[in-house]
Amino acid sequence: MAAPRDGFEAVEAEGSAGCRGSSGMEVVLPSDPAVPAPLCPHGPTLLFVKVTQGKEETRRFYACSACRDRKDCNFFQWEDEKLSGARLAAREAHNRRCQPPLSRRQCVERYLKFIELPLTQRKFCQRCQQLLLPDDWGQHSEHQVLGDVSITQLRRPSQLLYPLENKKTNAQYLFADRSCQFLVDLLSALGFRRVLCVGTPRLHELIRLTASGDKKSNIKSLLLDIDFRYSQFYMEDSFCHYNMFNHHFFDGKTALEVCRAFLQEDKGEGIIMVTDPPFGGLVEPLAITFRKLIAMWKEVQSQDDSHKELPIFWIFPYFFESRICQFFPSFRMLDYQVDYDNHALYKHGKTGRKQSPVRIFTNIPPNKIILPTEEGYRFCSLCQRYVSLENQHCEHCNSCTSKDGRKWNHCFLCKKCVKPSWIHCSICNHCAVPDHSCEGPKDGCFICGELDHKRSTCPNIATSKRANKAVGKQKQRKSNKMKMETTKGQSMNHTSATRRKKRRERAHQYLGS
Repeated sequence: MAAPRDGFEAVEAEGSAGCRGSSGMEVVLPSDPAVPAPLCPHGPTLLFVKVTQGKEETRRFYACSACRDRKDCNFFQWEDEKLSGARLAAREAHNRRCQPPLSRRQCVERYLKFIELPLTQRKFCQRCQQLLLPDDWGQHSEHQVLGDVSITQLRRPSQLLYPLENKKTNAQYLFADRSCQFLVDLLSALGFRRVLCVGTPRLHELIRLTASGDKKSNIKSLLLDIDFRYSQFYMEDSFCHYNMFNHHFFDGKTALEVCRAFLQEDKGEGIIMVTDPPFGGLVEPLAITFRKLIAMWKEVQSQDDSHKELPIFWIFPYFFESRICQFFPSFRMLDYQVDYDNHALYKHGKTGRKQSPVRIFTNIPPNKIILPTEEGYRFCSLCQRYVSLENQHCEHCNSCTSKDGRKWNHCFLCKKCVKPSWIHCSICNHCAVPDHSCEGPKDGCFICGELDHKRSTCPNIATSKRANKAVGKQKQRKSNKMKMETTKGQSMNHTSATRRKKRRERAHQYLGS
């Protein structure tokens, strides 16, 4: 990277970015939308700006859409930066070097050859995470190689591949079998025939396994995922190498049309999108991408069906509820706790604060979704939805208010239910953790300080931008003035030095004569 990301990697969760006195990172629209964003190995970059309460915005910059850590992708470019032809050529060469070694077509051809091999010749290199054909054995002779790879194993690639556990980039925390089976059963009970799996490889596997083993099951699935290793295990109509943070298909128009055809099959009827993004990802670029997929689905909808929505399950931590509902107001959060095999905390059976915070956000009416009573869920007749056992109905809020699976308490001063560990603070005039700092950061808008909205939706944002632009111009004029004075000083110094040199030369000539 040519320059540091200005604290880019320090912003872990967008939910905490709106704090007064602290800094936050926001995705913004380019000044000229017609100009394409520069490319990094993960496709078109996004335009970011760092915002700090009480301070002007810094220069806007492009950075990788998928990686929020410089170690994973070090792309950085100021929005107004002009690059030389040499730098552009070097960047293009770097992007090509970072692409997968095999094309999508080559992966399919290798897979077809691999499944025709006898069991004793089917090998998988665990070090290189690659299916091996006989011609490859010599290059991997000193690597750890798994032999006798069965068809059953090929149908469960997530168990062959090592999970990519960088939460800021891939975050391949894989659904536990309990949660995965619940989702498959629920999708079948709701009558869906096709599932667009965006970043959910294990769900994709189980759907295909169920379809191959049960003649009554007719659910089809298409996986969109940034992990190119899955290209080895699926045909072109089952997997697309995809970046969900910028709607980028790595294999170009061919893959885009595969996705379009899948969404528009049967005039868009009987399909649902299920997505499980990395928890460190920003909500806004994800929402923009999902809207593009929705628009693709809507292309075949008639005018009479214009009110219809593409059914979606968005799996994300509950504390992002307000951000998700800001972009998709029809979404509701279910109480079902999603758990993962390879995550130390997000596992079923834990209690209190150790429970999984991951939930399902959906635009499907909650009263249509039955949660398993044997796993600790009950139906609330007042709310007309399934909730966790400890989520008690509050007569004052007229709702089952708990978000984290624990019983929440009603605060009459705040006029809402709060977490059981919170107390009402008379200084702050709201509930908070007992050891909080009364003068600490508060949620709200960076520009006006109001608590009911974020900076991006502030009615005063235009005034703020004009003020920041004026300050920027003033600083630029001051900088130019300083440069001119420096140049003038250097010129004067140079003139004085020339005069002194001439005087020395005349004195030397005089003394020598």
